[in-house]
Amino acid sequence: MNERRVVVTGAGVVSSVGVGVDVFWQSLVEGKSGITATTSFDASQMRCRIAGEIKDFDITNWITPKEARRLDVFCHYAVAAADEAVKQSGLTTDPAFNPTRAGALIGCGIGGVKTLQEQSRVLETRGPSKSSPLMVPMMILDMASGFVSIQHQLRGPNFAVVSACASASHAIGEAMWTIKRGDADAMVTGGTEACLCELGVAGFSAMKALSERNDDPQRASRPFDAERDGFVPSEGAGILVLEELEHAKARGADILGEIVGYGSSGDAYHITAPDATADGPKRAMEMAMAHAGVTPAQMGYINAHGTSTPLNDKTETLAIKKAFGDAAYKIAVSSTKSMTGHALGAAGGLESIAVLMALKTGIVPPTVNYENPDPDCDLDYVPNTARQVNPIIAMNTNLGFGGHNAALIFRKF
Repeated sequence: MNERRVVVTGAGVVSSVGVGVDVFWQSLVEGKSGITATTSFDASQMRCRIAGEIKDFDITNWITPKEARRLDVFCHYAVAAADEAVKQSGLTTDPAFNPTRAGALIGCGIGGVKTLQEQSRVLETRGPSKSSPLMVPMMILDMASGFVSIQHQLRGPNFAVVSACASASHAIGEAMWTIKRGDADAMVTGGTEACLCELGVAGFSAMKALSERNDDPQRASRPFDAERDGFVPSEGAGILVLEELEHAKARGADILGEIVGYGSSGDAYHITAPDATADGPKRAMEMAMAHAGVTPAQMGYINAHGTSTPLNDKTETLAIKKAFGDAAYKIAVSSTKSMTGHALGAAGGLESIAVLMALKTGIVPPTVNYENPDPDCDLDYVPNTARQVNPIIAMNTNLGFGGHNAALIFRKF
């Protein structure tokens, strides 16, 4: 199986810092924040009244109004990002395209929570006879991969992955193995999320997981900073087209990078809190390096999960130090959530694209709002300003509630 190499031939983004890979990447390099006061619903009674909302997005640029009404917003984002990725890849317009050898595997953490909230109100106020027959297909999180497969006629493996905030990275890793074991030659993969509604934000706020720096939105997400107080919720989608190397070369595809490693592990510790020993994420990183055949000294950049929560950031720092040893202090580590906010199940898709762009351009995006050093977080977090690093090997890590850990390694092609 390892003889089948897997490369990336397309990427698409919907994010709080821009729609489209080029706009997204330019914003990250420039350190622009997408965090603003919440405007998509009345957040006046919420503890957290800031978010990374998607601005200037009209789904009817991609599908008909009728189709749009039959999909939850998390599917809208996946449709738009997948369209950009598939068009860039040229996969489905190639004369030799075989739809039975291409699939869709898109992760999501929550699914159609906006639909659930809306239909719960209908049930309570108007009764069960007024419930929408579309509620279930709009709510279930596998509908992102389902609709994308319909739209692009992808008839190979088609399913979803849910592992909270690690969903997209697990989806990408499993899509890689689907190609490696020969079950497909190409996979449209990544993650999507749309959770910015009263129900979604109230739930995370009740856990005291969110930042309450409401008077200073753009400085609220501050991964690894000593004064971090929680993550800023956001949404969006990051979608990749993965393809078997020889298949991509045979049709002259532009190759963005190669995915060479994937690690997955469980904490078996707590439903929300990370294990303070950092054993789980450490093992995921080590597994990814073992699959990739790379050493700690070869790692040039890590896009960390870096949520801006007190527990995650110090635990993830410890995991990096345990997995990479002395080399940890020589690796550029940054969290682009400092600009995008935390897009939950979409995070790994967006951040894998940031890694690919770092490999392509040689530039590592910064961790903005890093102002106050934390003794527990003592690595090189590329504070506040992008840096020319020219990495050859780079990693993306994502960790989810439930003790789910994922690590992906990409190599410059």
